[in-house]
Amino acid sequence: MSDTCIHPTAIVEKTVELDTGVSVGPYSVVKGHARIGKNSVIESHVTIGSHTTIVEAGEHNHFMPGAMVGGPPQDLSYKNEPTRLTVGNHNIFREFVTVNCGTSKGGGVTRIGDHCMLMSYVHVAHDCHLGNHVVIANGCQFAGHVKVDDFARIGGMCGIVQFARVGRYSYVGGASHIRKDILPYCIAEGSEMARARATNKIGIQRAGFAKEEVENIARAIRFIIMGDRTVDEALQKITDECQASDHIQHLIHFIKDSKAGVAR
Repeated sequence: MSDTCIHPTAIVEKTVELDTGVSVGPYSVVKGHARIGKNSVIESHVTIGSHTTIVEAGEHNHFMPGAMVGGPPQDLSYKNEPTRLTVGNHNIFREFVTVNCGTSKGGGVTRIGDHCMLMSYVHVAHDCHLGNHVVIANGCQFAGHVKVDDFARIGGMCGIVQFARVGRYSYVGGASHIRKDILPYCIAEGSEMARARATNKIGIQRAGFAKEEVENIARAIRFIIMGDRTVDEALQKITDECQASDHIQHLIHFIKDSKAGVAR
């Protein structure tokens, strides 16, 4: 724990591993088998880990006051078996965020990628998997086993049911209820049930997509969400009329892999 800075009121148990440059603020508690990477900041009144879970956090993570990260899952089947939370690098956990570890029936691991921001009062339940560069606004509530792909943006006060997926480069409007899979590259919203409304053109343009590919993706999204086609008919239309690309193939595979159905 060389070059660490631990406030006198903080509690860091002997089983914890803190890398160089970690700071632990007033009244924070780090316990169990937690490992915190280089130059991470744990501000005041933060709790990381528990006696029955394993937390592995990478470098340059920032835990704001009141965050509870790596607690046991809120699942009646959980019997104190050792499960895990893994956190990548350069993530921000704002005030009062809660992230639970996994369950043995769900693979045992909750995962947070790199460069994610979880705003105040977000709850990420057991066995959720968040990719890289994900932004989740205030008050969102994730049930267990949710998967969010890279560069997704989720507006405030959204509720997400178990096993739902949110595709990469999608944008979900605030106060939406996510009950089915959200298509990649789309804008979705809806208080009763979020549905894809349009292509997230601004988002993918800002991400550096070529103009031709933006229009190609938009054409594919329109085939899925407009008209009265079945999913199979829409997929055939995409195959026939859209230029083949990695993004189009990803969209097709996402739809084919959907178990709950896509929100369209």
